Amino acid sequence: MGNLAQRLTDATRSGVYRVARSDEVLDAARGTRLDIAQADLRDTNDKAALLERMAQALGFPGWFGGNWDALEDCLGDLSWRPGEGHVLLFGGYEELPPDELGVLLDVLSTCAAFWAERKRPFFAVFVDPGQALALPDLFRAKSG
Repeated sequence: MGNLAQRLTDATRSGVYRVARSDEVLDAARGTRLDIAQADLRDTNDKAALLERMAQALGFPGWFGGNWDALEDCLGDLSWRPGEGHVLLFGGYEELPPDELGVLLDVLSTCAAFWAERKRPFFAVFVDPGQALALPDLFRAKSG
């Protein structure tokens, strides 16, 4: 198992991160028991569209209420998803209103802490090639 795969399976490292490219995360997770979900957040310029896109990407159950509390409830359950941990990859966040992005980051951070306490990996990873988000890097890219 490579270093990134080891990191993704370490629940103590759970959190919200950024990466330059999604392919490295997808490659690292291949062969692990992690559940990978991808959500393209383009064209989600309001809360309702954002929450609907996440519900689709994660296959939320019918009881999902379409609000921030319901998002936190669903992300704190995920019993309908396979895997021994979860990696959520987000692309296209740039069009989100700053307030909505801020709340989303808060919810994801809370959920990562919740899962880490239960010793299950939970990583929310934003594809951010320009490093615009004030998030830590998931890993350091090898200089070439």
